[in-house]
Amino acid sequence: MDKATDFDIVIVGCGPTGATLANLLAQHEVSVLILEREQTIYNLPRAVHFDDETMRVFQSVGIADELEKRTRVNPGMRFVDESGNLLLDWPRPEGIGPHAWHTSYRLHQPDLEELLREQLARHEPCTVKLGHELVTLEQFVSHVNVGYKDVNTKEDFNCTAQYVVGCDGANSTVRSSVNTETEDLGFKERWLVVDVLLNADMPELGDHTIQYCSASQAMTYCRNPGLRRRWEMALPDSLSDERAIDDGHLWTLLSRWITPDQALIERKAIYTFRSELARQWRRGRLFIAGDAAHLTPPFMGQGMCAGIRDASNLAWKLSMSVNSKAKQSRQDAHFDSDSLLDSYEHERRPHVREYIKTAIKLGSLINSLDRQTVESIASGDSSSNVRMSSIAPRLGSSALSDFAGAESSVVGTLFSQPVLSNGTKLDDTVGYQAFSVTRTSSKSVLVEGGDGAVIEISDDDRNRLSQVLDEMQVQSIFVRPDRYILSAISDEQQITKLDWSALVN
Repeated sequence: MDKATDFDIVIVGCGPTGATLANLLAQHEVSVLILEREQTIYNLPRAVHFDDETMRVFQSVGIADELEKRTRVNPGMRFVDESGNLLLDWPRPEGIGPHAWHTSYRLHQPDLEELLREQLARHEPCTVKLGHELVTLEQFVSHVNVGYKDVNTKEDFNCTAQYVVGCDGANSTVRSSVNTETEDLGFKERWLVVDVLLNADMPELGDHTIQYCSASQAMTYCRNPGLRRRWEMALPDSLSDERAIDDGHLWTLLSRWITPDQALIERKAIYTFRSELARQWRRGRLFIAGDAAHLTPPFMGQGMCAGIRDASNLAWKLSMSVNSKAKQSRQDAHFDSDSLLDSYEHERRPHVREYIKTAIKLGSLINSLDRQTVESIASGDSSSNVRMSSIAPRLGSSALSDFAGAESSVVGTLFSQPVLSNGTKLDDTVGYQAFSVTRTSSKSVLVEGGDGAVIEISDDDRNRLSQVLDEMQVQSIFVRPDRYILSAISDEQQITKLDWSALVN
């Protein structure tokens, strides 16, 4: 840590994005202060879905195995018309996917937050201040002055940090300091969200997520862990908030599926679903992530996932920047810290835009039964029942691409994670660091960590990774700590070891 500052990083907000970011930073011995206005975890449902890429980040954090016990595998999503006819099917494979996890999970958000905070408590570099809110930010060339207060006693505090990250939601205080405009991608609708707790299991409700497409009353049904179920309903402008959340009105809407003697309404809330992107995610030493940077309509279940991807992308870049400060005066610098940190927005903004655009398309289908929308989502398939596949966009281009000499179509995509012959997953064997996979013969590879240390795996596993290189049509790849491919070489005559330490001076 820079001795001129009290902390390397201050994170505002201890929700899933902020807590994940802090956990990842702490693994690289980066000192973190987290400011969270609320005293306790909000103990009611909010986010209810995440995917295999997100679970892989939780694996890097160290909570995936325990989290999996508290989730439910989601078999997929179906879009039906007002008569119950299937319009669009989005199935999720029942087995383990290419990233060594199921492709879709349902969760109870308080379970996730509890595990993230328990893991934070194990990291000495992390200081968590619950019941404390950000008051002021004052940015200088070398640091940021952070003013905050205890929300109960009103006592004021100050500290300094090298960087500040706002993971403080849609009404972000940090975003106001970044002073960025917001791009509106055109979706804005008022929806009612109702979470119920069943008295007993009701298999007849089904396990799939169902989108009831209707121009008059669009709805979504979600099968969540345990006895929890969720319905989301589009609200007409003529219906007041007070009427919409009236229990009598709610039970009338739900009567198609359940009655008051079968379940308890656990939570009811009205949301305005939006599609927005901050135009600027960084201003000097200030960053925003999660809902502070983007808002995604919920129809893909990717809102929380997007924030976790932000955290995963930003964590290793901040870590390298903090830990390389002593080297920044070198005259032979190849890549400066500012360029590395700028790559966060350059990579993530276009990536999350693709998810938002697809979610908007799904929202259009749900609200209008638009056949053209069905066909565009299903890549032009005009059969009566069409299928949708999960999207996996590449990262946006940045200075990192130029530095690594990116030449392959796999650069900027997520590297797969095999389960090794001893039953462990590749990421657990490698650890939370960069690594390379390089062909040494027609059927074998060498796996090295970013520090050049050889990572021992079996001959069978080396042969397996060699097959992965074959599938990508490359001879060597270099994988970043967030598991995205930084560099790929297709010509064996050009294979050179990427100097990871030179990435930031």
